[in-house]
Amino acid sequence: MAVPKRKMSRSNTRSRRSQWKTTAPTLISCPNRGCGEKTLPHTVCPNCGTYKGRQVSAAV
Repeated sequence: MAVPKRKMSRSNTRSRRSQWKTTAPTLISCPNRGCGEKTLPHTVCPNCGTYKGRQVSAAV
């Protein structure tokens, strides 16, 4: 198991942590012409309940 030989300074620790960034999720518009709501890719549209052009769940 790797063990640090020396204590890492506060500035080095903070500059390393500053590289941890979040990214906004990629959104696509629903292919259903009547809906068009923004959803996550590869998921069922929560508005109309379609996935890949098929109705898979009841609309809310």
